[in-house]
Amino acid sequence: MVARLAVADATVNELAEPYDVTVQAVSKHLKVLEEAGLVSRRRDARRRPVHLEAEGFDLMTRWIERYRREAEERYRRLDDVLRTMPDDVDAAPTP
Repeated sequence: MVARLAVADATVNELAEPYDVTVQAVSKHLKVLEEAGLVSRRRDARRRPVHLEAEGFDLMTRWIERYRREAEERYRRLDDVLRTMPDDVDAAPTP
């Protein structure tokens, strides 16, 4: 749905059409995206097209990038610890 909305605004029916899902299911997903500020709806005569809010995705991208960098730093520190450990650690003795 997000990929479709990146091309152009679309109604709920247009978004549901290519998928084997109900219009209600699509509406439910859109409600979540709308509450997150990622899409908006406006009235256009009898249609209510859904619009992708690029600013919301910019914020989400920055948030994901921040956590990606933090995860990379943790893996880097784990690699440093693993390099200091001996390679041939014996298994714990059996009783």
